[in-house]
Amino acid sequence: MSALKLIPTAKKTVLVLNGPNLNLLGTREPAVYGSQTLADVEALCSSACDAHGLLLDARQSNHEGDLIDWLHEAGRAQAAGTLAGVVLNAGAYTHTSVALHDAIKGAGVTVIELHISNVHAREAFRHHSYISPAARAVMAGFGVAGYALAIQALAGMAAAS
Repeated sequence: MSALKLIPTAKKTVLVLNGPNLNLLGTREPAVYGSQTLADVEALCSSACDAHGLLLDARQSNHEGDLIDWLHEAGRAQAAGTLAGVVLNAGAYTHTSVALHDAIKGAGVTVIELHISNVHAREAFRHHSYISPAARAVMAGFGVAGYALAIQALAGMAAAS
């Protein structure tokens, strides 16, 4: 696990966290998730951060504990003034993880919950999110373009603070 990049600069970092199975983007159900790969998503996020004067730290894990540890780390970085916030695509953990909800609340970090697909137009089990009540905002159904929109939102929040 690497630490958030604490580069001596006025620029804040956006942490983009992708959960389980998002490493399969581009090959997993392209009719639902599109043909872009996780590397494509990270390049899109990098461009969006550059456009808003932010730094990017992008991570993916299939393990809930990694995501929790990274959210704790993000809370400390945001408290220190080096983090603008987190874009979190928790994948299936969205619908099962009270632990991620508790990590967001406990860390006090600004999180935008993100879904590539419109989860409300899919299977009923995807309609409930344990993360939404702890998130600042929720984005769903914009495809991978949602990542850039979430980064834009975090940039606006960071500029306003």
